[in-house]
Amino acid sequence: MRIYATYNIKGGVGKTTTAVNLGYLAAEAGLRTVLWDLDPQGAASFMFRIKPRVKGGGRALISGKRPLDDAIKGTDFDNLDLIPADFTYRNMDLLLDVGDAKLDSVPGGKPARKLSKLLAPLAAEYDAVFLDCPPSVSLVSENVLHAADVIVVPLIPTTLSVRTLEQLSDFIDEFKGHRPDLLAFFSMVDRRKKLHKEITEKLAAERYDVARTVIPALSLIETMSVERAPVNVFAPGSAAAKAYRGLWAELRDRDAERSS
Repeated sequence: MRIYATYNIKGGVGKTTTAVNLGYLAAEAGLRTVLWDLDPQGAASFMFRIKPRVKGGGRALISGKRPLDDAIKGTDFDNLDLIPADFTYRNMDLLLDVGDAKLDSVPGGKPARKLSKLLAPLAAEYDAVFLDCPPSVSLVSENVLHAADVIVVPLIPTTLSVRTLEQLSDFIDEFKGHRPDLLAFFSMVDRRKKLHKEITEKLAAERYDVARTVIPALSLIETMSVERAPVNVFAPGSAAAKAYRGLWAELRDRDAERSS
C-alpha cells in the first residue's frame, strides 16, 4: 500500500482538486483506493457527494474506539472509497496529543505517529491511500509527513511558494528513520505571465523533486465544485484532464523508479 498526501502550508493552492483527481485516476487504473478527507471544511467529501460526518467524530477514530475502516464510504466510482471529513477534525491536534501507551516505545511516536498506526490495517484492503490535508503547520501535518510515502506538494508560481517548498524539504531532512519522498508541482499556472513561466522553468531545472507536469489555471478546474466530480469524469478530453493524467503518470513513474 502506498500513501500519498497532498500537502502545503498555504491554502488555496489546489490540494483538494489534486487529491480528488489523482485518487480517481489511481482507482481508474485498477488500484483499490481510499481518500481520507482530513480537512474539517470537507471539500473533498463535498465533491464526492458524501456528507462530511463521521459517527463519533475525530475523537472516536483517533482513540481507536471506532476502527478507521468502519468510517469508510463508497463513492460513485469503482475502486474508490472515501473516509469523510468531520467538523470535529478542527480539534485533531488536541486529539493526537493525548498519550498512547502503545506508542511510548516509538521514537516521536506519541504525538507524531498516530495516523501512521491508524492507517496500517488498511494495507489489507487498499493499494493506494490519498490524504487530503488542511493547510497548516501542526501536529496533524507532522503526522501526515510521518505516515506518507510521498508528499505531493502543489505550488503556485510565486517566490513565497518556492520558499515554502524549501522549508518543507529542510524539515523532512531532519527526520530519523522513515522519510517521505517529495513531488512538488506547479498549479494555477498562466504561461502568459512572465513570472509564472520563469519560476516554473527555473525550479524544475534546479530540483529533481519538482514535476515537469504543470496544472494550468483553467476555469474548468474550478467547475469541479459545481459538477461534484473529478475533471476526468465530466471533461475527459480537456487540457485540465490531460494535465492531471500527466501528473499521475509522472508520480507513478517516479514511484516505480525509486522502488526498482
